[in-house]
Amino acid sequence: MLDTIAIVNVIWFLLALCFITAFFLCKFSLKLPRSLEHVFQDLIRYGKTKEDIKRPNWQLVFDVSKRCFYHFYAASVMWNGLLLLFSIRSVVMNEALPDWLIDALWCLTGRPRVAWKELHLSILLLQVLLWVHSVRRLLECLFVSIFSNGVIHVVQYAFGLGYYVLLGLTVLSINASLPQSGSLFDQFIWHHVIGTLLFIWASFLQNRSLSLLAKMRTDSSGKVETLAHKMPCGGWFELVSCPHYLAELLIYVAMSVCCGCSSLTWWLVVLYVLCNQALAAQLCHDYYRSKFEMYPRQRKAFIPFVL
Repeated sequence: MLDTIAIVNVIWFLLALCFITAFFLCKFSLKLPRSLEHVFQDLIRYGKTKEDIKRPNWQLVFDVSKRCFYHFYAASVMWNGLLLLFSIRSVVMNEALPDWLIDALWCLTGRPRVAWKELHLSILLLQVLLWVHSVRRLLECLFVSIFSNGVIHVVQYAFGLGYYVLLGLTVLSINASLPQSGSLFDQFIWHHVIGTLLFIWASFLQNRSLSLLAKMRTDSSGKVETLAHKMPCGGWFELVSCPHYLAELLIYVAMSVCCGCSSLTWWLVVLYVLCNQALAAQLCHDYYRSKFEMYPRQRKAFIPFVL
């Protein structure tokens, strides 16, 4: 019961609830009162999906360039790299995690200090995968993706920075609910392999999809020739409008598999990612359908044949 009502679980559940509510409001074209509708649309949209909405001048003050996306991953590389370092020192040198970190984990879970005396192999694996994911996304933002002049809201920017801080703490919080069974080598189970393989495949899918989007803005020599949005095609774009969002979801599912699919906390994270990516994908899907008359009718937003 304690695990179920832990603050970390409540946070992820409420975040998922917010985004699934926003998704249904958009999916079924439900409108809020006029003043709230302007704010709502400004908060849920970014990049190209902001282009066609009319915004009063005062809302433009809160715009941040979409090119700042790399800030999220840079922060994640540093923060989650630090947490990974603490964990490695704890396992290799038998050092306790810092008091301030234990205090933060206690606030999130309500578990005593002894819950992090020994770290489970699944936690170390999740921390490594999260850090690798952050490094790859940082490199893609800097050297692969070609951003237009789109913007994001300053609230989205702040949320993006805080998201990876909370995510790193969430990974460590899971340790309290995993069974301790001997040495790290004894804890190695088949689901670690399956989860890692799914993570690798989903990462390749995301990288391939982002590369295809970038190539639509370059010539044969790789030089940028336009920042305009074109109809995506090739690869998984033939099935869905946003395969990179699908890949993001699969990456988090892979991490859940690494935990043996037994962590309620991480499944709530997966639920949040599903709701978040569903909203972003639906907005992109609607944009493409409104912009391109010949857009394939059979193409879904981000889950093939389903959504």
